[in-house]
Amino acid sequence: MAGPVLFTPYAIRDVTLPNRIVVAPMCQYSGHDGVGSDWHIQNLGAKAMGGAGLVFTEATHVSEESRITPGCLALHTPEQAAFMKRLADLVTYAGAVPGIQIGHAGRKASSKRPWEGGTALRPEDGGWVPDAMSAIPFHDDAVVPHAMSVEELHGVVQGFANSARLALEAGYKVVEVHAAHGYLLHSALSPVSNQRNDAYGGDLAGRARLLMEVLDATRAVWPETLPLFVRLSCTDWVEGGFTLDEAVELSRWLKARGDVDLIDCSAGGIAPHVRIPSVHAGYQVPYAERIRREAGIPTGAVGMIRSPELAEEIVANERADLVFLGRALLADPGWPLRAAVALGAKPHLVPQYQRAAV
Repeated sequence: MAGPVLFTPYAIRDVTLPNRIVVAPMCQYSGHDGVGSDWHIQNLGAKAMGGAGLVFTEATHVSEESRITPGCLALHTPEQAAFMKRLADLVTYAGAVPGIQIGHAGRKASSKRPWEGGTALRPEDGGWVPDAMSAIPFHDDAVVPHAMSVEELHGVVQGFANSARLALEAGYKVVEVHAAHGYLLHSALSPVSNQRNDAYGGDLAGRARLLMEVLDATRAVWPETLPLFVRLSCTDWVEGGFTLDEAVELSRWLKARGDVDLIDCSAGGIAPHVRIPSVHAGYQVPYAERIRREAGIPTGAVGMIRSPELAEEIVANERADLVFLGRALLADPGWPLRAAVALGAKPHLVPQYQRAAV
């Protein structure tokens, strides 16, 4: 019998992942001036050496003011680039493929760290005024954001391209554009947060314009040989918000472009205190399944995927091409090893850890 699909290689352009397990981007809020530390080295190093095939950095921001918190990573200075190269080199040494997620926090920028309450960090307390599509705060106590001009949006587009270029020079092999979780590119897609009346608002094509321009600029500096992913929130779970039907249509457009290789299918984040109809293991997998089937583009599934059997079922039944794990890998960086043992597969391990497979 053939082995589990979860542990088969997956080729995208000129990059081959050793298996279908992806370390999802997970913010650690532990940097300084956009630069990481030993915390980030041990955090991603442990996950790479635990046997995952593709290891993403946390959300890495394209400018100082685009960070979610003062502790978030960024990539627009030589010092930041030097640190990101350390991370990429470490992941590569472990035998995994290094990926980077680049993003802009939009109206959710200038927040306190989650363990500090996650509330708005006001300018008088060391924060800044967030930039956004429209002057609509994320919540009632948030700072009213600055609605960016068209010229300022063009600057954001170039910021993404600059970060992608620096990521390439640092050795990353996959770049993911963050258009989910209420951050700038998702907030452009959602009518909840985008009420512009210019070319960047209105119908879905207008609301998707900023994302398309970011992708054009990113692919212009990102080689044709390397994969480009997009993370989408496939539904806002809010009346009048971005819908799954729109996510499918947008994904068709991204497929037709020919430069996007995979949709990383998440959900939510556009508004606080949203009521999710049902939260259970794999509850967001249907989004990846539907987009894969109806848009004809590869997808990644996320959302409380914790058991090896569920991860295997998702890829074996072609509901998604990759599984993105977050909390499961925070709790257990060696999850891929234990999954391989449970499924009867050979784990992908550095030589120093081969004895762990016994």
